[in-house]
Amino acid sequence: MLALMGAPAVSALGQGPATSQAPKPRAEQLRAEAYFNFGMGHYYAEQYESTRRSADAAQAIEFYKRAYQLDPNSPVISEQLAEMYFKSQRIRDAVLEAQEIIRREPDNLAARRLLARIYVRTLGDMSPDAAQRETATRAIEQYREILRIAPTDTEAALWLARLYRLQNEHDKAEAVLREYLQGDPEEENSLEQLTQLLLDEGRTDEAIALLEKAVERGPTAGLWGLLGGAYAQTHQYAQAEAAYRHAQEMGPGDANVARGLAQALSAQMKDDEALESYRQLAKLEPDDAEPYLRMAQIYRRKKLYDRAEESLLQAKELAPGNVEVIYHEALLYEAQGRFDDSVRVLSSAIYALKMQGARGMDTRRTRAVLYEQLGRLYRETQNFTAAQRTFQELAELGPEEEKRAAELAIDTYRASKELDKALAESEKARQLYKSDPAVEVTHAMLLGEKGETDAAARILNGMLQGTRADRGLYLGLAQVYERGRRFAEAEKAARLAEGMGTSEAENEVAWFLLAAIFERQEKFDAAEEFFKKALTVNPRNASVLNYYGYMLAERGVRLDEAVSLVERALDEEPNNGAFLDSLGWAYFQQNRLEQAEKYLRRAAERTGGDPTIYDHLGELYLKMGRIDQAAAEWERSLAEWKRALPTEYEADKVAQVEQKLARLKHRVAQSESPQPKPQ
Repeated sequence: MLALMGAPAVSALGQGPATSQAPKPRAEQLRAEAYFNFGMGHYYAEQYESTRRSADAAQAIEFYKRAYQLDPNSPVISEQLAEMYFKSQRIRDAVLEAQEIIRREPDNLAARRLLARIYVRTLGDMSPDAAQRETATRAIEQYREILRIAPTDTEAALWLARLYRLQNEHDKAEAVLREYLQGDPEEENSLEQLTQLLLDEGRTDEAIALLEKAVERGPTAGLWGLLGGAYAQTHQYAQAEAAYRHAQEMGPGDANVARGLAQALSAQMKDDEALESYRQLAKLEPDDAEPYLRMAQIYRRKKLYDRAEESLLQAKELAPGNVEVIYHEALLYEAQGRFDDSVRVLSSAIYALKMQGARGMDTRRTRAVLYEQLGRLYRETQNFTAAQRTFQELAELGPEEEKRAAELAIDTYRASKELDKALAESEKARQLYKSDPAVEVTHAMLLGEKGETDAAARILNGMLQGTRADRGLYLGLAQVYERGRRFAEAEKAARLAEGMGTSEAENEVAWFLLAAIFERQEKFDAAEEFFKKALTVNPRNASVLNYYGYMLAERGVRLDEAVSLVERALDEEPNNGAFLDSLGWAYFQQNRLEQAEKYLRRAAERTGGDPTIYDHLGELYLKMGRIDQAAAEWERSLAEWKRALPTEYEADKVAQVEQKLARLKHRVAQSESPQPKPQ
């Protein structure tokens, strides 16, 4: 308290200055009195926080009011007075008081600023309904009047733009910001708001051009930082990196710039540089858990799991109970194949949130993320019942989560090969969300998997509009036709999608589909051409790497290359059952039988129910002379072929397994039959 008041404030309360001292100028006395009253208001506000006594709140308000009368241009005093009115639930008193002043003096800036602050402060405690809209409208009215009286008031312009955006009146927000920037083109807060508004509306070129011009006129660390952020939001990470480096040169030690640079480096997979940037950020913000969390993500990506755990431990110490840290801890355990630990961590986090009983939007969304990840984990480990139960709990959180849970439940029924149930759930979703094209596409893809190719194609063709949005529908059509073995139509649809791509990156999926279409027709050279094109765009595309490697291994050609390709796929997804099978089969083709068994067994554990994996194991055990095990694996393979989805059933492969099993049984029977005794 003594430190707050200070010597000048104490003098201002006394009997006047000593006769030996010259009288203080009136302005200085007013500032001293305002400072004293503000200090007393702060003292009683802190008392109110501890005691919750209305008398303390009243004292705080009175002292803040006196301070505000003495210094009506102080935004700090205005903010604290508005805050105190709000905390003590005296909103009506505050509003009436300010309105009365405005009635008497329409151009009283202090009263309008106070009233606007009270409205804005009240907004934060409201749900997004009509009451919030009405309060925002009143705040807008006050800020418009403030700008009429004081056109250069930066705070009023920024708040008016924010409120217009809250009301979805983006044109008005843009007009306010552009008008203000005409007088001060380099004002960074206004530039930041206008840039974000343009980015939100998809006007990325305008946003970046605006900042580039500002940097050319007068480069500052702040403007370079804003430009780096704009580049990052449009995924131009190399340009973002360059802009952030300029910002660091002009203003070293800015934590936001360090964070932006680290994120841009991480997005470009410049892991070592990103790690160094996050270490610098940790020094700038030693109490912040985020740098350690991001370092843990990079270490996990680099497969340095011990270091990832160390970084997560530091993050947990700085932010105990932080849900994002817990979420990434679960992801780390999953990457290590420690699925039980991952389930335990996610389940504990969900239970803790339930016990807190919080109903806020943030808590709901957090729980939704955790439920989704937990359900996915159950599905990955073949625990389909637990997965569906988890998605049901997700659905209970709200309408948005209910829709997402329906999508996940459909995927889970499909993964468990319960296609009729998946279609039934999909039909329910179609009735509930009739205007949602994603639901229609999902239903079409399920029909395609059931072998109802014409019905699926009818839905997708009926959604075509003759615009670039059709590109995704053509990709869907290509998959439907490919599953239905109508390869000419599949290729045509994929080619149409390819033609609509505006960059090589956009054509990555189309090229992958074309490669698969040609591979299934045994046009291996054409398939290889498109696999290579897809990998040129994205060398880390795990699905492409695996399919390409498996194609080579299945044909028994270029086996070292096949192993290398699949190993790269497993670097991206170490626990993917299909990838483990591909590597095991490539090792088998190289006659590296022990390694083949290791990976094929892991594949069977991760992807229970895949007939091809059991077939591969049968081949392996036959070659190793383990006849009984070979027979058992081929029996499993045939059992799983009976459960296969219609479009996944391959009669020729089933016949091959049957023949291999029959030959093996015949061979065993011959070896066990009694031999005639020699004469």
